[in-house]
Amino acid sequence: MFKNPTLKQIALYSSIIITFVYLAVSIFFERPYFLDKRFFSFLLAAFIVLISSYFIILSSVKLFVHDRIKLIYKSIHKAKLGADDKVKDKNLGYADDHAMDQVEKDVSQYVREKDLEIKSLRAMEDYRREFLGNISHELKTPIFNMQGYIHTLLEGGIYDENINIDYLRRAAKNTERLKVIVDDLTEISKLESGQLELEFEEFDIKALVEEVFKDQEFLAKEKSINLTFNDTANKAFRVLADKENIRQVLMNLITNAVKYNKKNGRVKASFYEMGQNVLVEIADNGYGIEEQHLPHLFDRFYRADAHRSRAIGGSGLGLSIVKHIIEAHKQTINVRSTPDVGTTFGFTLQIV
Repeated sequence: MFKNPTLKQIALYSSIIITFVYLAVSIFFERPYFLDKRFFSFLLAAFIVLISSYFIILSSVKLFVHDRIKLIYKSIHKAKLGADDKVKDKNLGYADDHAMDQVEKDVSQYVREKDLEIKSLRAMEDYRREFLGNISHELKTPIFNMQGYIHTLLEGGIYDENINIDYLRRAAKNTERLKVIVDDLTEISKLESGQLELEFEEFDIKALVEEVFKDQEFLAKEKSINLTFNDTANKAFRVLADKENIRQVLMNLITNAVKYNKKNGRVKASFYEMGQNVLVEIADNGYGIEEQHLPHLFDRFYRADAHRSRAIGGSGLGLSIVKHIIEAHKQTINVRSTPDVGTTFGFTLQIV
């Protein structure tokens, strides 16, 4: 009863207290006796005090406190419901007997939600600013290189047989890098906006890894990298997923494992059954990644070793795309790594 008092209950409790104070004072000073004429006058006066104080307190609280709180409360509910949700707005009622502590809870919740919204908007603004800085930096390098080579050729280098073909090849290589960045930006934009439509089908995950291994044979031979399967890959697993998107995931992970590996290194694929899912792991015994970089590996344009990464090439968006593809499948991806020991990427897929 006292935990969630309504406006009328507050007025009633207050008027009862005032009446009891009046009774105590009157009894102490006037001492009316039972059945005395003054006693009935005393009771009538107490009743008048009770009624009058009740309506005075009720109207005062309503005028100076409740109506103003109700206006704030109504504004908050309208903000929550939205301008077009008039049906719900009519059903709110805003009754006078709405518990005051409930109003306080609603206002506190609204403040917390707005605070979280403001923090989220600030985080998005910081992310946008960081993203623009990163993308401008990534685009600036190939564009600057192309400008240098092309202007050199236009200023007479085109007639110098010692540099003309070489500079054209370098310019072409930078255009390819620029195209990779733009293509990856388009891909990640589709993923983040939910425009990617997955085409689920059943397929053998080991057979798909073998196909990607064959695609990477030339690159692996250049660095004498051995592409192999772990003993856990003896069992075949048929999965339900978008085959071409999973191919892109494997291509990215295996390519990175080869590029950032040591000479005469090893890239190994493993499969582990986990209930209704299979865990696919791509592991290398390369340089490894320091622990402070691991939480950021899937961020856009993040490079654990920026100088070596740009020398090797790539857009810096590959792992971010990989994460989005796996999450679009409602699955998870993780990474663990130890410097000078190697790196292992693992993701799950649904078993058929």
